[in-house]
Amino acid sequence: MAGPERAAILLMSLGENEAAQVLKHMGAKDVQRVGQAMASLANVSRDRVETVVTRFVTELDTQTSIGVGSDDYVRRVLVGALGEDKAGSLIDRILLGRNSKGLEALKWMETRAVADLVRNEHPQIVAIVLAYLDSDQAAEVLMLLPERMKSDVLMRIARLDGIQPQALRELDEIMEKQFSGGTNLKSSSVGGIKVAANILNLMDSTAESAIIDKIGEMDSDLSQRIQDLMFVFDDLGEVDDRGIQALLREVNGDMLTVALKGADSRVKDKVLKNMSKRAADMLVEDMAAKGPVRLADVEAAQKEILLVARRLSEAGEIQLGGKGDDFV
Repeated sequence: MAGPERAAILLMSLGENEAAQVLKHMGAKDVQRVGQAMASLANVSRDRVETVVTRFVTELDTQTSIGVGSDDYVRRVLVGALGEDKAGSLIDRILLGRNSKGLEALKWMETRAVADLVRNEHPQIVAIVLAYLDSDQAAEVLMLLPERMKSDVLMRIARLDGIQPQALRELDEIMEKQFSGGTNLKSSSVGGIKVAANILNLMDSTAESAIIDKIGEMDSDLSQRIQDLMFVFDDLGEVDDRGIQALLREVNGDMLTVALKGADSRVKDKVLKNMSKRAADMLVEDMAAKGPVRLADVEAAQKEILLVARRLSEAGEIQLGGKGDDFV
């Protein structure tokens, strides 16, 4: 990526106020170049954002002549810019990723590389590895595994009830030998039905349905328990008004337009109800003007919004629940 594009991604990650403060200290030509890059950005992936921020942190580490470079300083800067909740685990992954080894290093590998690394392992090993990863990354890896493995691995994830630290340490050593390293294990609580549900939530609907059906053939009770904990886009219709308003503040308008094209009428009504009349009218007009949209694009937009909803839920800002749950 060119310098202006990297700067644009970094500034847009910081938020409007912080980005404006940075731009004040730049020359007119630089502001113009970065501004043009910001205007042309679209659909920036999480991987690209992490690459840019990691490079920024790495370059900052070299600036020892001005007394900058400690992890504590970098953490304070990024927390101040992004906010603790908004940043989520990104900051830790950036700071720890530089020296990550063993299982932790898998979180920094390309999805296809992780899939290639584990595809010949025993399904139980694959299940533990995927349970250790973030749900969105685990979903991507699972999609790349052979069809015969997918349902088996997800069932094993759902049935995991923690793992002994020694066993996790041994698995970490196995992973370490394949690409060198070692890591400090933080927890032995990996896997479980909720983890399996989270992974399925982030897969495309066709693969999701196929895996659920396969699990249902082998263990109908487990299949139902997984589905009970899944939260799909249409379930947003059950979120309270305050939660929807918090979600709308975090979601890009274009993404919302695409996501609602394939949404249940109850969800559309809920969203429009929690917008100003002007904003609601504009959204309706945008949806009408959008015309037909590929189902794959609609599902991708809905998955992105669900990621935001889950982050807000984990931060305690909104209340989500699985199918059949009561809301208070």
